[in-house]
Amino acid sequence: MQKYEALINELAELCGIIPDYWDIFGNRHITPFETKKKILRAMRINIESEEEVLREINRVRAYPWDSIIEPVQIFSINNQPIHIPIYIQVDEGKEKGLIISWDYSEQNLNEESISSKKVIKSRQSFEISPDYINNCEKKWFDGKRFVKIFLPINNRLDIGYYRLSVECKHPEKIFPANKNKISKTSKIIITPDRCYMPPELENKKTWGLSINLYALRSEKNWGIGDFGDLAEITSFISELKGDCVGLNPLHYIPNTIPYGISPYSPISRLFKNYLYISIENMPEIKESKEIQKHLKSTKYLEKIKKIRRSELIDYEEIVLLKKDALKKIFNHFYENHYLKGSKYALEFKEYIENEGKQLETFALFLALSEKFKSSFHEWPEKYKNTANTEIELFIQKHKKEILFHQYLQWHIDRQLSEISKLAKETGMRIGLYLDLAVGSIRGGYDEWNYPETIANEINLGAPPDDFNINGQNWGFPPLIPKSLKDSAYELFIQTMRRNMKHAGALRIDHALGLFRLFWIPEGEEAKNGAYVKCCSEDLIRIIALESVLNKTIVIGEDLGTIGENARETLQKFGILSYRLFYFERKYPDPSFLEPEKYPELALCSITTHDLPTIYGWWYGKDNELKKQFNMFKDNAHMQKYTEERIRDKKLMLSALKIQGLLPPRYSVEVGEEVDMNFELCLAIYEFLSLTPCKLLMVSLDDIIGTLNQQNLPGTIDEHPNWKQKYHISIEQLIEDKRFSELSSMLIKNQRGKAK
Repeated sequence: MQKYEALINELAELCGIIPDYWDIFGNRHITPFETKKKILRAMRINIESEEEVLREINRVRAYPWDSIIEPVQIFSINNQPIHIPIYIQVDEGKEKGLIISWDYSEQNLNEESISSKKVIKSRQSFEISPDYINNCEKKWFDGKRFVKIFLPINNRLDIGYYRLSVECKHPEKIFPANKNKISKTSKIIITPDRCYMPPELENKKTWGLSINLYALRSEKNWGIGDFGDLAEITSFISELKGDCVGLNPLHYIPNTIPYGISPYSPISRLFKNYLYISIENMPEIKESKEIQKHLKSTKYLEKIKKIRRSELIDYEEIVLLKKDALKKIFNHFYENHYLKGSKYALEFKEYIENEGKQLETFALFLALSEKFKSSFHEWPEKYKNTANTEIELFIQKHKKEILFHQYLQWHIDRQLSEISKLAKETGMRIGLYLDLAVGSIRGGYDEWNYPETIANEINLGAPPDDFNINGQNWGFPPLIPKSLKDSAYELFIQTMRRNMKHAGALRIDHALGLFRLFWIPEGEEAKNGAYVKCCSEDLIRIIALESVLNKTIVIGEDLGTIGENARETLQKFGILSYRLFYFERKYPDPSFLEPEKYPELALCSITTHDLPTIYGWWYGKDNELKKQFNMFKDNAHMQKYTEERIRDKKLMLSALKIQGLLPPRYSVEVGEEVDMNFELCLAIYEFLSLTPCKLLMVSLDDIIGTLNQQNLPGTIDEHPNWKQKYHISIEQLIEDKRFSELSSMLIKNQRGKAK
């Protein structure tokens, strides 16, 4: 048993399972042995006996020497010409006659299209001499000799994706399976060393408004904020000289209560939620009197009025109404455009062609989900895998249903494209600032379409800390680092590319997960989880490449337990840090950090959706809720938080006073009679406007005085997470003088250049 345990520990370390970690209190946690075993199994590694574990250790140690060529290799554009390593098993004395040939082709943004591949270098070859091999690096595995040879790519390659095809020949049968020829391909990725930054912002700083799109009230939407509302907000912020509108993730979610409404727990991160479609802005409505009549019927209008006026978002009722309307609109499009091949239909068909296989399989998944109304794990076996030929019969039988889901994604793309264009035309230097969740839920599309890349029986989360004493289990599976690399990072590339489309900026939630992620075996408490290393530099370089190709600024949400040098690495690649006023202190001194000590390459703000608004923080609303839901360890823990909040309010006022920003009627000595109001809130944002940070995001909740935070981590339906609407409408918001005051202050303080 001791030998088996030692082998498991060795294999776990080779596979990136970190043997221990330090929590925010300075305590060391040793990864439990059983956790290591469960994570290894989730990585599809055989560990049932000592022999199997030893075999796996040898396999991992032999990689990449036994692979001919790695499936993907990533290089800096500034490190050229590049030389591609390949690995040949050749016995001593048999080197003569070994010939290697290769060519490479450039791939455009749609890698799924065969026509996108263009050979840019004719096939080259050279014969490997024994003298050449004598000077090569060599290794032996299982008594076999492997030689590392470098293929020269003498042309300077621009940033982008390339497909390298390699063929090795030998007059004798020296290759695996007793062959005298073997062929392999690899994806070569050439990346910039930094993410995109608009030239207009190179030496300047700016601001934007952060909103939760679903929470917007208006006289036009159907009980949930939509892209019509977003267009109005975008125009409004542009008039106030703001440069972006920040949004919650727009990913496709189940839209079911209570587990399917978090924008951070999507079915897929590749596609978007159709509930955000502005039905009034769909061209088909103007064409059809029948649809107009249906949407203006008394019964329909009464339902819309009811969900529009409700205090909380009624997702399931909105789904019924919107889907009914969207299906009627689609049927009109299908009969009057698609079947007739109109110019409008040709635009749709072009969109489908450009989106490739990914959109088709997503629409197929949704059609299957509607048929079986369950997680795909419970579907008939023949539908659990996209590779199954029997699935083609379903596609043929349900073409129109599949087309409907493609049609919805088309309209999402159209409306977002129009808003992005509007932002540019009105002079916004960033435009839409979108948000990327950490992962997608188990049983969703991403797992269905990429089963080999996603781990089984593991959830991502976070270890216990002072904010979440039980830790966090986010309820979705991680990507397996080795499998992701074996797939040439296909899912990761698609995820970045699709989320950067139409985005002037993209926030990566839990960006520290690019370095390591906390894996929690199913059925285990968060404290029994373990950190697993990711291929961080590869992932960050892909982000930088997609950032430049899509002209998208990248913000890395780098809060939480920070690994060594993680922030420095993100900064090196031009990814903006994420700095919140609540947490920027002179640790271990709890005093607030002076504005000038914030970093330049950063976004700063007061709060996020997972934290109290400034009003909620001031009045201790978050602590009240934690007490109500038994989220404190004991009374002493609760008392500690209460006392710290009183202390922090005094420290906050003191920080404002030092900068000359404390409103006259306030004193550093805080008593119960002192209220939070717009004047004090504005002073805090003015404090942040004095930092050199590239981007300041203002929370709509703060400006309008919202008390409750949008989400209380650790709760599901105890708190109205993701269901709360703003208490004022867009129409009222546009007339609200507080925003013009905010704009005047920010313009005054942000005229200066960032250092």
